[in-house]
Amino acid sequence: MKQNMKHFSVFLSSIFVFYCLFTIIEGRKFHSSCKKHHKGYGHSCNSTTIFNIMSFGAKASGVSDDSKKLVMAWKAACKVPEGVVQIPLGHKFLIKPVTLQGPCTGHVTFQIDGTLLAPSKIGSWSKSNLFQWVNFKWVQNLTIQGSGIVDGQGYNWWNPMKSKHISDIKPTALRFYASEDITIRDITINNSPQVHLKFDNSRGVKVNNITISSPGNSPNTDGIHLQNTRDVEIMYSNIGTGDDCVSIQTGCSNVHIHHINCGPGHGISIGGLGKDKSMACVSDILIENSIIENTLYGARIKTWQGGVGVVKNVTFSNIQIVDVNFPIVINQYYCIKSLCQNQTGSIAIKGVKFDKIVGTYSTQPIHLACSDEIPCIDIDLTDIQLKPSRGPLGGSQLQQALCWNSYGKSKGPLVPYSINYCLRKGGDDSIHPISGSSNELC
Repeated sequence: MKQNMKHFSVFLSSIFVFYCLFTIIEGRKFHSSCKKHHKGYGHSCNSTTIFNIMSFGAKASGVSDDSKKLVMAWKAACKVPEGVVQIPLGHKFLIKPVTLQGPCTGHVTFQIDGTLLAPSKIGSWSKSNLFQWVNFKWVQNLTIQGSGIVDGQGYNWWNPMKSKHISDIKPTALRFYASEDITIRDITINNSPQVHLKFDNSRGVKVNNITISSPGNSPNTDGIHLQNTRDVEIMYSNIGTGDDCVSIQTGCSNVHIHHINCGPGHGISIGGLGKDKSMACVSDILIENSIIENTLYGARIKTWQGGVGVVKNVTFSNIQIVDVNFPIVINQYYCIKSLCQNQTGSIAIKGVKFDKIVGTYSTQPIHLACSDEIPCIDIDLTDIQLKPSRGPLGGSQLQQALCWNSYGKSKGPLVPYSINYCLRKGGDDSIHPISGSSNELC
């Protein structure tokens, strides 16, 4: 018995020694990789310096204004080679409109694991800050990532009956202006007063595995809005809003969108372009391998009458359509009023391919309404298979396919069969009276 107790004591002693050694080793690992920043606000781990918003005095109550603390954390992270702004898990931060400005010394990571809250009361917004909530300006080499939420709390903006004197201008949740090499991944953006994520005059954008969500009846709440921005990849994301899942505006080129789940909303759209006789240029757009479900539109190009410019080299490929009112649309008579005055001239549309668009529609399978003066040319319809949804109206509201002044070629299988006769044969630059000048302008 005594011998057994002796062995047991030796065993316990061995465990205790092992535990002590393990603790010392791990402690050394931690302290060697993470050191407190010399100003007391951050700590360095390997080559990165982390600036937790809490270290700057943020209350994290979801009620107190933590805007200045966020700006302080940003400025600190912006001054070091590898700065991290940390929004910690389990906390909510009320942030009023802010501008986070670059350029920065090096790469900055904006780590969002908690929740950023916009002011819910419209009266809390200054009239001079209605365009955007969190504005990134002149920023290069930025990554926004994390498991957290960016909540625009836009409910009061959507219902004018509940809130008097709502401005026609409503804030965008996250906006990037004149920025470059931007990566956004894994975060959730909810309930923006208007657009959720906007890129303006930027390049080198990658959006991966994010969720954007607002109710289907929330007005003008585009998911991702691109304007004067090029070299963009948007992928593996879920977007459901009250407007376009992705909106591509003038000045955009080399945009690749793939593996997107879109709906509710208005589909994936190019335009509206050319409003008030303005110039618009869009080229080299590829949208593929995506699902569009329970939306008003599917793959759409929309232009106002009277505009100048060109949309060219656009492909919608391998798109699964589920109960979409209008799956395939080119509309050169776009109008958001009850009646728009007819105007001469239009943005030229050419080199547009709809390939493997398959699924169900609830109103009209294809709607190509091209300009009387400047027809759409080089339009391809390949492997289009669209069948009526089995909705409550039993097909009584279905419309025939419409193709007006559109030239190109179609290749089967094509369902409904009337798509075979949709496009006019022929058509080249010679039938565009101003196509040469449009190309020169763009």
